[in-house]
Amino acid sequence: MKTNQDTRLKDFNNHKKKYSAKSFREPLYKFVLSLQPNTTKETYFSEDEVQEFRKQYIANYLSTQLGELSGSEKEVVNSLSENTVLTGKLDDEDDEKILTLGEKLADKVADFGGSWKFIILFSVLIMVWVVINVYILGNKGFDPYPFILLNLFLSCIAAIQAPVIMMSQNRQEDKDRERAKKDYMINLKSEVEIHTLHEKLDHLIIQQQEELLNIQQQQIEKLNLIIEKFDMQK
Repeated sequence: MKTNQDTRLKDFNNHKKKYSAKSFREPLYKFVLSLQPNTTKETYFSEDEVQEFRKQYIANYLSTQLGELSGSEKEVVNSLSENTVLTGKLDDEDDEKILTLGEKLADKVADFGGSWKFIILFSVLIMVWVVINVYILGNKGFDPYPFILLNLFLSCIAAIQAPVIMMSQNRQEDKDRERAKKDYMINLKSEVEIHTLHEKLDHLIIQQQEELLNIQQQQIEKLNLIIEKFDMQK
């Protein structure tokens, strides 16, 4: 008796961990059938096998629509097959990226050089320079009019500041490309999820219709039996 109960429990657990091909939506079932022609509606697959079928099905669908898949598109396929959140993974990649000293310095120089603080501070310094040399030192100071030394300093600052700002702009372009790539990956995943959701809804509707037809057929058969018994009693 105990052996029979253990066997039933074992069978129950085995079926609990497996999925029937009957539960697959029609496009996925046809895809599995193309891979394994011996598959029937009563065939059971493990969770790992179902995930692998789903991954291959999504990859096949995307390659049909887009052609050869890129690295980011393969990442979307993995995220869909594993049912993981893509945005969290992308944020983790940003956090793990370490900036070099030059990149940090370029960002700080660009931030400071493109602010009102820099404009006001530099205007004040130029005015102080002019006042000291023209009015206080009577145009006989260390840099009299036309302020050749000041022009030299300004030219040096501009020559150094321009490539540093360009470095920061290049980094900003890289950020924009990465952001566009992430948006594309998220939009692609959403599109595939919506497509899959439509397939699941269609599959559920077809299943419900089949069940209703079966119930209706059973009711008709029962009614026919009742009518036959009634006629026999007459």
